[in-house]
Amino acid sequence: MAVAFEQRSTSISDLDRLRRMPQLDALRGLFLVWMTLTHLPTHLSDYFNQPLGFISSAEGFVFLSALLVARLSFRPAAEEPARMRAKLWKRGWRIYGYHLLMLLFAFTIAAAIAAHTQSPALLNLLNFYLAHPGTAILSSLLLLYCPPLLDILPMYVTFMLLTPPILSLAARRRWTPILAASALLWLLAQFGLRSWIHSLVVAATGLHIPLQETGAFNLFAWQIVWVLGLWIGACSAKGEIPFYRLPRTAYLFSAAVCLFFVSVRHEWLGSGLTPQHFGLLLDKWQIGPLRLINLIAFACVIFWSRRLGSRLVLVEPFLMLGRASLEVFCAHVFFVFAGLALLYGQVDQFHGAHAILLVLITFSGMLLVAVREANSRRRRLSSKISRLPADEPAAG
Repeated sequence: MAVAFEQRSTSISDLDRLRRMPQLDALRGLFLVWMTLTHLPTHLSDYFNQPLGFISSAEGFVFLSALLVARLSFRPAAEEPARMRAKLWKRGWRIYGYHLLMLLFAFTIAAAIAAHTQSPALLNLLNFYLAHPGTAILSSLLLLYCPPLLDILPMYVTFMLLTPPILSLAARRRWTPILAASALLWLLAQFGLRSWIHSLVVAATGLHIPLQETGAFNLFAWQIVWVLGLWIGACSAKGEIPFYRLPRTAYLFSAAVCLFFVSVRHEWLGSGLTPQHFGLLLDKWQIGPLRLINLIAFACVIFWSRRLGSRLVLVEPFLMLGRASLEVFCAHVFFVFAGLALLYGQVDQFHGAHAILLVLITFSGMLLVAVREANSRRRRLSSKISRLPADEPAAG
């Protein structure tokens, strides 16, 4: 009986790994580490803020999340659309629940600390809430008001709830009209679509929220990162990865493009080729045209070097952090707020031993959250297996 249990457990675990691809989990874990080092108020953020060109951990995290969602859900979208919708919407509402917990923490503990200490860092994050608490609470529940650091989950919720109809349409038809619509929406976002929609929402709801308080991310632009991730994930679920069709020269050109943007980022090419020179073309929050080119080139290079990359990232703790990405992300926000609360006077960063201590405490806490989530999933899996009839196949 113990042998049968072990076989069934191994079979289900292998199937789950096959569908998820551990490389994706490891990459998400790497992006979480990168994101944390960027957000923590230490001097290390200067080194980890876009060191590889105009690429941030946020783009990688969003793209990989979409890729994994499509990889797991595209076949069910064609075979069991109702079940697929229910599963993804359940996931979306679960993320919304975590967002509410983050808001509760920000509007109570963090806001109380900000009011008591007059910490400039925390006051800057929560100034709209402190000035208009009623409007802030109501609009945050509607995903309209998104304080800094708390604007990724609302974007994630929105994209997750829109994913079922996108996958269903792609399963029935083709990806071409979806990609074309996404590109058009991104293009309109470059010419002020967000501001126009914002004015309509304010007029319709009466919630006078400044545009800058609706979150740094322009969702109409960032959706293209999500849709491209869905497309690649759906293609990989069918065994048809578009990158395979590219000639070798395309990868070499992509590497050259990446090298150019790295040089611009670090101002190695002189005063005429700096980030300031290109302005909004490299803008992170609305995915400027040159930034989009950099993202696509970077994705090609990552795919080209995937074997070497897998050996580098397919290790702990990246795997464990990536599998519990939602919980770990929330933990990292808590520690970032804690770090900001500890800043004093006009100091905006920790240096030396204080920075090292904050980083060590933060990653220890994130690892504890990841271990707890791994143990919880293991218990749920064991419970599920124990309920299977003895003669039922593990994958049945």
